[in-house]
Amino acid sequence: MSKRTLIRGANCVLPNGIQQVDLLIEDDKILGVDPPVTAAVDETVDASGLHLLPGIIDDQVHFRDPGLEHKEDLHTGSLACAKGGVTTFLEMPNTNPTTTTNEALENKLERASQKSVVNYGFYIGATGENVDVLQQVTRTPGIKIFIGSSTGPLLVDEQEALERIFAETTLPICAHCEDEATVRANSERLGGGKNIHDHSKIRNHAAALIATKRAVDLSTRHKHPFHVLHVSTAQEVEFLRDRPSWVTAEACPHHLFFNIDDYDRLGSKVQMNPSIKTAEDNLALWKGLRDGIIEVVATDHAPHTLEEKDQPYPKSPSGLPAVENSLALMLDAAHRGECTLEQIVSWMCSAPARIWNIANKGAIQEGFDADLVLVDLKQKATIRDEEQLTKSGWSPWHGVELTGWAVRTWVMGQTVFQDGKVDGTHRGREAKYNRR
Repeated sequence: MSKRTLIRGANCVLPNGIQQVDLLIEDDKILGVDPPVTAAVDETVDASGLHLLPGIIDDQVHFRDPGLEHKEDLHTGSLACAKGGVTTFLEMPNTNPTTTTNEALENKLERASQKSVVNYGFYIGATGENVDVLQQVTRTPGIKIFIGSSTGPLLVDEQEALERIFAETTLPICAHCEDEATVRANSERLGGGKNIHDHSKIRNHAAALIATKRAVDLSTRHKHPFHVLHVSTAQEVEFLRDRPSWVTAEACPHHLFFNIDDYDRLGSKVQMNPSIKTAEDNLALWKGLRDGIIEVVATDHAPHTLEEKDQPYPKSPSGLPAVENSLALMLDAAHRGECTLEQIVSWMCSAPARIWNIANKGAIQEGFDADLVLVDLKQKATIRDEEQLTKSGWSPWHGVELTGWAVRTWVMGQTVFQDGKVDGTHRGREAKYNRR
Protein backbone atom coordinates (compact mmCIF):
# COMPACT_ATOMS: atom_id res chain seq x y z
CA MET A 1 0.00 0.00 0.00
CA SER A 2 1.42 3.36 -1.05
CA LYS A 3 2.17 5.95 1.62
CA ARG A 4 2.53 9.71 1.19
CA THR A 5 4.33 11.94 3.69
CA LEU A 6 4.28 15.74 3.57
CA ILE A 7 7.15 17.60 5.23
CA ARG A 8 5.65 21.02 5.78
CA GLY A 9 7.36 24.37 6.21
CA ALA A 10 11.01 23.28 6.26
CA ASN A 11 13.80 25.46 4.97
CA CYS A 12 14.90 23.07 2.21
CA VAL A 13 18.45 23.15 0.89
CA LEU A 14 17.67 22.74 -2.80
CA PRO A 15 20.11 22.65 -5.74
CA ASN A 16 19.29 26.32 -6.42
CA GLY A 17 19.44 27.55 -2.82
CA ILE A 18 17.51 27.48 0.44
CA GLN A 19 13.74 27.86 0.11
CA GLN A 20 10.91 27.41 2.59
CA VAL A 21 8.79 24.88 0.72
CA ASP A 22 6.80 21.75 1.41
CA LEU A 23 8.15 18.39 0.28
CA LEU A 24 6.00 15.43 -0.68
CA ILE A 25 7.34 11.88 -0.35
CA GLU A 26 5.59 8.88 -1.85
CA ASP A 27 6.99 5.58 -0.62
CA ASP A 28 10.75 5.75 -1.33
CA LYS A 29 10.83 8.73 -3.72
CA ILE A 30 10.50 12.51 -3.59
CA LEU A 31 7.22 13.02 -5.42
CA GLY A 32 7.09 16.80 -5.38
CA VAL A 33 8.88 19.94 -4.22
CA ASP A 34 6.32 22.57 -3.24
CA PRO A 35 3.37 20.29 -4.17
CA PRO A 36 -0.21 21.53 -4.55
CA VAL A 37 -1.94 22.19 -1.23
CA THR A 38 -4.69 19.81 -2.35
CA ALA A 39 -2.31 16.82 -2.54
CA ALA A 40 -3.58 13.87 -0.53
CA VAL A 41 -1.20 12.72 2.24
CA ASP A 42 -1.12 10.05 4.93
CA GLU A 43 1.27 11.83 7.31
CA THR A 44 2.18 15.48 7.79
CA VAL A 45 5.44 16.46 9.49
CA ASP A 46 5.56 20.01 10.84
CA ALA A 47 9.13 21.16 10.12
CA SER A 48 8.66 24.85 10.86
CA GLY A 49 11.90 26.47 11.94
CA LEU A 50 13.99 23.48 10.85
CA HIS A 51 16.17 22.83 7.79
CA LEU A 52 15.84 19.86 5.47
CA LEU A 53 18.98 18.48 3.79
CA PRO A 54 19.59 15.59 1.43
CA GLY A 55 20.82 12.56 3.35
CA ILE A 56 24.57 12.62 3.99
CA ILE A 57 26.71 10.32 1.84
CA ASP A 58 29.85 9.24 3.69
CA ASP A 59 32.16 7.85 1.04
CA GLN A 60 34.85 6.56 3.41
CA VAL A 61 34.06 4.32 6.35
CA HIS A 62 35.55 1.17 7.90
CA PHE A 63 32.81 -0.91 9.52
CA ARG A 64 35.14 -3.88 10.27
CA ASP A 65 32.67 -6.49 9.00
CA PRO A 66 33.68 -9.27 8.43
CA GLY A 67 36.61 -10.20 10.61
CA LEU A 68 36.90 -7.46 13.22
CA GLU A 69 33.34 -7.16 14.46
CA HIS A 70 34.44 -6.59 18.06
CA LYS A 71 35.28 -3.01 16.97
CA GLU A 72 32.22 -2.37 14.77
CA ASP A 73 29.87 -4.20 12.42
CA LEU A 74 27.50 -3.27 9.63
CA HIS A 75 24.56 -3.00 12.01
CA THR A 76 26.15 -0.86 14.73
CA GLY A 77 27.95 1.31 12.18
CA SER A 78 24.69 1.93 10.34
CA LEU A 79 22.90 2.78 13.60
CA ALA A 80 25.50 5.49 14.13
CA CYS A 81 24.93 6.65 10.56
CA ALA A 82 21.18 7.01 11.05
CA LYS A 83 21.66 9.02 14.24
CA GLY A 84 24.11 11.32 12.46
CA GLY A 85 22.01 11.91 9.33
CA VAL A 86 24.16 9.67 7.13
CA THR A 87 21.80 7.79 4.80
CA THR A 88 24.39 6.13 2.54
CA PHE A 89 27.88 4.86 3.31
CA LEU A 90 30.62 3.50 1.09
CA GLU A 91 32.83 1.02 2.94
CA MET A 92 36.50 0.22 2.47
CA PRO A 93 37.99 -3.18 1.53
CA ASN A 94 40.48 -3.77 4.37
CA THR A 95 38.33 -6.25 6.25
CA ASN A 96 39.17 -9.90 6.94
CA PRO A 97 39.01 -11.33 4.36
CA THR A 98 39.84 -8.35 2.20
CA THR A 99 37.33 -7.27 -0.45
CA THR A 100 39.55 -8.08 -3.39
CA THR A 101 37.40 -10.67 -5.17
CA ASN A 102 33.89 -10.58 -6.54
CA GLU A 103 32.92 -13.31 -4.06
CA ALA A 104 34.06 -11.19 -1.10
CA LEU A 105 32.16 -8.20 -2.47
CA GLU A 106 28.97 -10.24 -2.89
CA ASN A 107 29.37 -11.52 0.66
CA LYS A 108 29.54 -7.97 2.03
CA LEU A 109 26.51 -6.90 0.03
CA GLU A 110 24.55 -9.85 1.40
CA ARG A 111 25.67 -9.06 4.96
CA ALA A 112 24.59 -5.44 4.57
CA SER A 113 21.17 -6.43 3.24
CA GLN A 114 20.62 -8.30 6.51
CA LYS A 115 22.24 -5.79 8.89
CA SER A 116 22.36 -2.21 7.64
CA VAL A 117 19.78 0.38 8.70
CA VAL A 118 20.93 2.76 5.94
CA ASN A 119 21.95 2.44 2.27
CA TYR A 120 25.35 0.98 1.45
CA GLY A 121 28.06 0.34 -1.10
CA PHE A 122 31.46 -1.37 -0.96
CA TYR A 123 34.71 -0.59 -2.76
CA ILE A 124 36.71 -3.32 -4.44
CA GLY A 125 40.30 -3.37 -3.21
CA ALA A 126 43.25 -3.37 -5.59
CA THR A 127 46.20 -5.72 -5.24
CA GLY A 128 49.20 -6.25 -7.45
CA GLU A 129 47.53 -9.27 -9.05
CA ASN A 130 43.76 -8.68 -9.37
CA VAL A 131 43.42 -6.37 -12.38
CA ASP A 132 41.16 -8.97 -14.02
CA VAL A 133 38.75 -8.67 -11.07
CA LEU A 134 38.85 -4.88 -11.18
CA GLN A 135 37.95 -4.99 -14.88
CA GLN A 136 34.86 -7.14 -14.40
CA VAL A 137 33.23 -6.15 -11.11
CA THR A 138 30.14 -3.93 -11.36
CA ARG A 139 28.34 -3.73 -7.99
CA THR A 140 30.80 -1.24 -6.53
CA PRO A 141 31.35 2.53 -6.55
CA GLY A 142 35.00 2.12 -7.46
CA ILE A 143 38.49 0.82 -6.74
CA LYS A 144 40.44 1.51 -3.56
CA ILE A 145 44.25 1.47 -3.61
CA PHE A 146 46.40 1.64 -0.49
CA ILE A 147 49.55 3.44 -1.62
CA GLY A 148 51.01 3.11 1.86
CA SER A 149 49.46 2.47 5.29
CA SER A 150 48.61 -1.15 4.70
CA THR A 151 50.13 -4.61 4.77
CA GLY A 152 49.83 -7.77 2.72
CA PRO A 153 48.19 -7.74 -0.72
CA LEU A 154 46.37 -4.42 -0.17
CA LEU A 155 49.64 -2.49 -0.12
CA VAL A 156 50.29 -1.53 -3.76
CA ASP A 157 53.39 0.64 -4.15
CA GLU A 158 55.15 -1.04 -7.09
CA GLN A 159 55.02 1.28 -10.08
CA GLU A 160 54.31 -1.46 -12.62
CA ALA A 161 51.24 -2.65 -10.69
CA LEU A 162 49.93 0.90 -10.28
CA GLU A 163 50.40 1.60 -13.99
CA ARG A 164 48.34 -1.47 -14.87
CA ILE A 165 45.51 -0.55 -12.50
CA PHE A 166 45.23 3.00 -13.87
CA ALA A 167 45.70 1.95 -17.51
CA GLU A 168 43.59 -1.19 -17.70
CA THR A 169 40.51 -0.44 -15.57
CA THR A 170 37.59 1.98 -16.01
CA LEU A 171 35.98 2.30 -12.56
CA PRO A 172 36.80 5.46 -10.57
CA ILE A 173 39.82 5.00 -8.31
CA CYS A 174 40.48 6.39 -4.84
CA ALA A 175 43.65 5.97 -2.83
CA HIS A 176 45.22 6.29 0.56
CA CYS A 177 48.29 8.35 -0.32
CA GLU A 178 51.30 8.01 1.99
CA ASP A 179 54.67 7.12 0.51
CA GLU A 180 55.75 3.84 2.07
CA ALA A 181 59.49 4.41 1.54
CA THR A 182 59.31 7.79 3.29
CA VAL A 183 57.30 6.37 6.19
CA ARG A 184 59.77 3.52 6.65
CA ALA A 185 62.78 5.82 6.50
CA ASN A 186 61.25 8.19 9.04
CA SER A 187 60.37 5.28 11.32
CA GLU A 188 63.91 3.91 11.16
CA ARG A 189 65.37 7.35 11.90
CA LEU A 190 63.12 7.67 14.96
CA GLY A 191 63.68 4.13 16.16
CA GLY A 192 60.11 3.12 15.39
CA GLY A 193 58.69 6.01 17.39
CA LYS A 194 58.91 6.48 21.14
CA ASN A 195 55.75 8.51 21.85
CA ILE A 196 52.52 9.57 20.16
CA HIS A 197 54.04 12.83 18.88
CA ASP A 198 56.39 10.76 16.74
CA HIS A 199 53.41 9.51 14.71
CA SER A 200 53.15 12.81 12.85
CA LYS A 201 56.92 12.84 12.34
CA ILE A 202 56.90 9.34 10.85
CA ARG A 203 53.83 9.95 8.69
CA ASN A 204 54.91 13.48 7.85
CA HIS A 205 54.02 16.08 5.24
CA ALA A 206 56.49 14.66 2.73
CA ALA A 207 55.01 11.16 2.91
CA ALA A 208 51.57 12.49 2.03
CA LEU A 209 52.70 14.87 -0.71
CA ILE A 210 54.98 12.39 -2.49
CA ALA A 211 52.26 9.75 -2.73
CA THR A 212 49.56 12.22 -3.79
CA LYS A 213 51.80 13.57 -6.55
CA ARG A 214 52.54 10.03 -7.70
CA ALA A 215 48.86 9.05 -7.86
CA VAL A 216 47.79 12.26 -9.60
CA ASP A 217 50.56 11.71 -12.17
CA LEU A 218 49.15 8.26 -12.90
CA SER A 219 45.65 9.66 -13.19
CA THR A 220 46.80 12.49 -15.44
CA ARG A 221 48.74 10.30 -17.85
CA HIS A 222 46.00 7.67 -18.09
CA LYS A 223 43.12 10.17 -17.92
CA HIS A 224 41.55 8.02 -15.23
CA PRO A 225 39.01 9.47 -12.72
CA PHE A 226 40.78 9.62 -9.37
CA HIS A 227 39.79 10.73 -5.87
CA VAL A 228 42.42 11.69 -3.25
CA LEU A 229 41.22 10.48 0.13
CA HIS A 230 41.78 12.35 3.41
CA VAL A 231 44.03 15.23 2.30
CA SER A 232 45.98 16.29 5.39
CA THR A 233 48.54 18.93 4.36
CA ALA A 234 48.69 22.47 3.05
CA GLN A 235 51.21 21.30 0.44
CA GLU A 236 48.72 18.83 -1.02
CA VAL A 237 46.07 21.55 -1.25
CA GLU A 238 48.42 23.81 -3.18
CA PHE A 239 49.53 20.98 -5.46
CA LEU A 240 45.90 20.04 -6.21
CA ARG A 241 45.09 23.56 -7.40
CA ASP A 242 46.56 22.57 -10.78
CA ARG A 243 45.10 19.05 -11.00
CA PRO A 244 43.07 17.93 -14.06
CA SER A 245 39.29 18.13 -13.87
CA TRP A 246 38.87 14.38 -13.33
CA VAL A 247 40.93 14.45 -10.11
CA THR A 248 38.92 15.21 -6.96
CA ALA A 249 39.78 15.30 -3.27
CA GLU A 250 38.33 15.14 0.21
CA ALA A 251 39.06 16.11 3.79
CA CYS A 252 38.05 14.48 7.08
CA PRO A 253 36.83 16.04 10.33
CA HIS A 254 39.91 14.94 12.29
CA HIS A 255 42.19 16.77 9.86
CA LEU A 256 39.93 19.83 9.92
CA PHE A 257 39.48 20.04 13.70
CA PHE A 258 42.53 18.36 15.30
CA ASN A 259 46.27 19.00 15.03
CA ILE A 260 49.51 17.97 16.74
CA ASP A 261 48.75 20.30 19.66
CA ASP A 262 45.93 17.89 20.59
CA TYR A 263 48.23 14.91 21.22
CA ASP A 264 48.97 16.05 24.78
CA ARG A 265 45.24 16.16 25.56
CA LEU A 266 43.94 13.19 23.56
CA GLY A 267 46.94 10.95 22.93
CA SER A 268 46.31 8.00 20.65
CA LYS A 269 42.61 8.86 20.38
CA VAL A 270 43.66 11.19 17.56
CA GLN A 271 46.23 8.81 16.09
CA MET A 272 45.27 8.53 12.41
CA ASN A 273 46.73 7.58 9.04
CA PRO A 274 47.45 10.02 7.46
CA SER A 275 48.47 11.63 10.71
CA ILE A 276 47.06 14.88 12.01
CA LYS A 277 49.34 17.77 11.12
CA THR A 278 49.61 21.43 12.27
CA ALA A 279 47.21 24.28 12.93
CA GLU A 280 48.42 25.84 9.69
CA ASP A 281 47.35 22.69 7.84
CA ASN A 282 43.90 22.94 9.45
CA LEU A 283 43.52 26.44 8.00
CA ALA A 284 44.77 25.35 4.58
CA LEU A 285 42.27 22.49 4.41
CA TRP A 286 39.40 24.83 5.26
CA LYS A 287 40.60 27.25 2.59
CA GLY A 288 40.87 24.36 0.13
CA LEU A 289 37.26 23.44 0.83
CA ARG A 290 36.00 26.98 0.42
CA ASP A 291 38.05 27.42 -2.78
CA GLY A 292 36.66 24.22 -4.30
CA ILE A 293 40.03 22.47 -4.39
CA ILE A 294 38.68 19.89 -1.94
CA GLU A 295 35.16 18.84 -2.88
CA VAL A 296 34.15 16.26 -0.24
CA VAL A 297 34.01 15.93 3.55
CA ALA A 298 33.95 12.28 4.69
CA THR A 299 34.83 10.66 7.98
CA ASP A 300 37.24 7.75 7.44
CA HIS A 301 35.32 6.30 10.39
CA ALA A 302 37.76 3.66 11.68
CA PRO A 303 36.89 2.51 15.20
CA HIS A 304 39.00 0.55 17.67
CA THR A 305 38.21 -0.35 21.26
CA LEU A 306 39.52 1.95 23.97
CA GLU A 307 41.61 -0.93 25.28
CA GLU A 308 43.32 -1.18 21.90
CA LYS A 309 43.83 2.58 21.64
CA ASP A 310 45.24 2.74 25.18
CA GLN A 311 48.24 0.60 24.27
CA PRO A 312 51.56 2.49 24.36
CA TYR A 313 52.68 3.92 21.04
CA PRO A 314 53.53 2.48 18.53
CA LYS A 315 51.39 -0.53 19.49
CA SER A 316 48.26 1.67 19.52
CA PRO A 317 46.28 1.37 16.26
CA SER A 318 45.38 4.31 14.00
CA GLY A 319 41.75 5.29 13.50
CA LEU A 320 38.83 6.93 15.27
CA PRO A 321 35.00 6.83 15.14
CA ALA A 322 33.24 9.85 13.63
CA VAL A 323 30.22 8.92 11.55
CA GLU A 324 27.51 9.83 14.06
CA ASN A 325 28.97 13.27 14.78
CA SER A 326 30.35 14.44 11.43
CA LEU A 327 27.26 16.37 10.33
CA ALA A 328 26.90 18.02 13.74
CA LEU A 329 30.58 19.03 13.64
CA MET A 330 30.05 20.69 10.28
CA LEU A 331 26.77 22.33 11.34
CA ASP A 332 28.59 23.74 14.36
CA ALA A 333 31.29 25.04 12.00
CA ALA A 334 28.55 26.79 10.01
CA HIS A 335 27.18 28.24 13.26
CA ARG A 336 30.64 29.69 13.91
CA GLY A 337 30.86 31.16 10.40
CA GLU A 338 33.42 28.69 8.98
CA CYS A 339 31.11 27.63 6.14
CA THR A 340 27.51 27.77 4.92
CA LEU A 341 24.74 25.21 4.94
CA GLU A 342 24.82 25.11 1.15
CA GLN A 343 28.54 24.30 1.25
CA ILE A 344 27.93 21.46 3.71
CA VAL A 345 25.34 19.96 1.35
CA SER A 346 27.77 20.28 -1.54
CA TRP A 347 30.64 18.65 0.38
CA MET A 348 28.65 15.89 2.08
CA CYS A 349 25.78 15.16 -0.34
CA SER A 350 25.96 16.31 -3.95
CA ALA A 351 29.72 15.99 -4.52
CA PRO A 352 30.06 12.38 -3.32
CA ALA A 353 26.96 11.41 -5.33
CA ARG A 354 28.50 12.99 -8.43
CA ILE A 355 32.03 11.65 -7.97
CA TRP A 356 30.87 8.07 -7.38
CA ASN A 357 28.00 8.25 -9.91
CA ILE A 358 25.42 7.26 -7.28
CA ALA A 359 21.99 7.25 -8.87
CA ASN A 360 19.17 9.42 -7.52
CA LYS A 361 20.93 10.66 -4.40
CA GLY A 362 22.65 13.76 -3.10
CA ALA A 363 19.94 16.34 -3.78
CA ILE A 364 16.38 17.26 -2.90
CA GLN A 365 14.59 17.10 -6.23
CA GLU A 366 11.63 15.33 -7.76
CA GLY A 367 12.26 11.69 -8.62
CA PHE A 368 15.25 11.33 -6.32
CA ASP A 369 15.35 8.84 -3.46
CA ALA A 370 13.73 10.08 -0.27
CA ASP A 371 16.98 10.07 1.73
CA LEU A 372 16.62 13.13 3.94
CA VAL A 373 17.78 14.62 7.22
CA LEU A 374 15.94 17.28 9.20
CA VAL A 375 18.25 19.44 11.29
CA ASP A 376 17.78 21.97 14.06
CA LEU A 377 20.45 24.64 13.64
CA LYS A 378 19.76 26.00 17.14
CA GLN A 379 19.86 22.77 19.11
CA LYS A 380 22.82 22.47 21.47
CA ALA A 381 24.07 19.12 22.72
CA THR A 382 27.29 17.68 24.09
CA ILE A 383 28.98 14.61 22.63
CA ARG A 384 29.37 11.96 25.31
CA ASP A 385 31.08 8.59 25.08
CA GLU A 386 28.26 6.81 26.90
CA GLU A 387 25.72 7.97 24.30
CA GLN A 388 27.61 6.79 21.20
CA LEU A 389 25.97 4.09 19.09
CA THR A 390 29.21 2.96 17.50
CA LYS A 391 30.24 -0.37 19.03
CA SER A 392 33.59 1.13 20.07
CA GLY A 393 31.66 3.34 22.51
CA TRP A 394 33.79 6.47 22.47
CA SER A 395 34.47 9.68 20.55
CA PRO A 396 37.55 11.95 20.43
CA TRP A 397 35.05 14.81 20.72
CA HIS A 398 33.75 13.61 24.10
CA GLY A 399 32.68 16.62 26.17
CA VAL A 400 32.45 19.01 23.21
CA GLU A 401 29.21 21.00 22.90
CA LEU A 402 27.98 21.57 19.35
CA THR A 403 25.22 23.74 17.94
CA GLY A 404 23.20 22.12 15.14
CA TRP A 405 22.02 18.50 15.15
CA ALA A 406 20.00 16.01 13.12
CA VAL A 407 16.55 15.52 14.63
CA ARG A 408 15.00 13.15 12.08
CA THR A 409 16.44 10.95 9.34
CA TRP A 410 14.60 9.25 6.47
CA VAL A 411 16.11 6.41 4.42
CA MET A 412 14.19 5.63 1.24
CA GLY A 413 11.17 7.38 2.72
CA GLN A 414 11.21 5.52 6.05
CA THR A 415 12.00 7.24 9.35
CA VAL A 416 15.09 5.62 10.86
CA PHE A 417 15.93 8.23 13.50
CA GLN A 418 13.57 10.46 15.49
CA ASP A 419 13.29 11.75 19.08
CA GLY A 420 16.79 10.50 19.82
CA LYS A 421 16.02 6.90 18.86
CA VAL A 422 17.06 4.78 15.88
CA ASP A 423 14.78 2.21 14.26
CA GLY A 424 17.20 -0.71 14.15
CA THR A 425 14.70 -2.92 12.31
CA HIS A 426 14.80 -0.93 9.07
CA ARG A 427 17.03 -2.17 6.25
CA GLY A 428 18.64 0.09 3.71
CA ARG A 429 19.33 -0.73 0.09
CA GLU A 430 22.35 -1.28 -2.09
CA ALA A 431 23.43 1.93 -3.84
CA LYS A 432 23.03 1.97 -7.61
CA TYR A 433 25.53 3.59 -9.95
CA ASN A 434 25.17 5.49 -13.20
CA ARG A 435 27.79 3.86 -15.40
CA ARG A 436 29.07 5.80 -18.38
